[in-house]
Amino acid sequence: MKEIKVGIISLAHGHGISYANALNEIENASLVGIADESCERGQKAAERFQTKYFQAYEELLQQDIDAVVITSENAKHHKHVLAAAQAKKHILCEKPLSTSVEDAWEMIEACKKNNVKLQTAFPVRFNPSIVRAKKALDEGQIGRILAIKGTNRGWNPGGWFIDKTLSGGGAVMDHTVHLLDIMRWFMGVEVQEVYAEQGELFSNSGIDDAGIVTLEFTNGVFATIDCSWSRNKSYPKGGDITLEVVGTDGIISIDTNEQHILIFSEKVGAVKSFWGDSMDYGLVKDFINNIVEDKQPSISGYDGLKAVEVALAAYQSSKNCLPVKL
Repeated sequence: MKEIKVGIISLAHGHGISYANALNEIENASLVGIADESCERGQKAAERFQTKYFQAYEELLQQDIDAVVITSENAKHHKHVLAAAQAKKHILCEKPLSTSVEDAWEMIEACKKNNVKLQTAFPVRFNPSIVRAKKALDEGQIGRILAIKGTNRGWNPGGWFIDKTLSGGGAVMDHTVHLLDIMRWFMGVEVQEVYAEQGELFSNSGIDDAGIVTLEFTNGVFATIDCSWSRNKSYPKGGDITLEVVGTDGIISIDTNEQHILIFSEKVGAVKSFWGDSMDYGLVKDFINNIVEDKQPSISGYDGLKAVEVALAAYQSSKNCLPVKL
């Protein structure tokens, strides 16, 4: 089995450590190096994962590696993806893919031009509760979808997340994209209208920490997303991702933290099942498999772009107090 050599560009985002752990658990993957502007953070991580530290990402890209995982600040994704594409390295990029639609398109085109894979890091797709719900929906267990209600609530992460020049936005940018991606994946359709309200309710951080985003899809389904940083540090799990999918013949209720799925259906009755997993491992394993098998990314750069497009439309809608057509 071919070994895939991987580097990590920046550990600014906390998911970088989780992805590094996953790489160490995957038999045919090796973590060759970590590049980080923060010497202390980068060297500490390199020691922890017994790999090499590079202060400059350009030096890491010159190494004998096949791919990079980019977990830098949101606003830096653009330059890091372009550099990796030019260096002919496959890319797994943390969400949101970029802080503008224009940058996302440039990133997609650069990867296409250089014949490298660009995968957006949406690990929630690999949570087994989400996978099982997708299967139940595809099998028609609750009939035709009518509406979806979702939450992705968590702590205010502070640091660069509340610096708009680095993050591109607060809670709406940080948390809308995960559930929007799941909704697109569940239904295979696009958003046609966005209405949102956002504000600063839980902190004095100077950036949006609360938001409700309402979506209308091209198939007529309406959905809402509570993307607020409404959980404080005493909350036991740091946040939640929940979904309630209402269909013509039943309801699917998902709580990813509880690791179970509930189905109440006229067709299959009441079903409740449990398990445990690491969705970050599933994401990284999928990325490695796509390289080995030369398959298209299961979560493309375009998927990342569409999520950014909706988050930015939500900000525009909130500012103007009007729906935004896409």
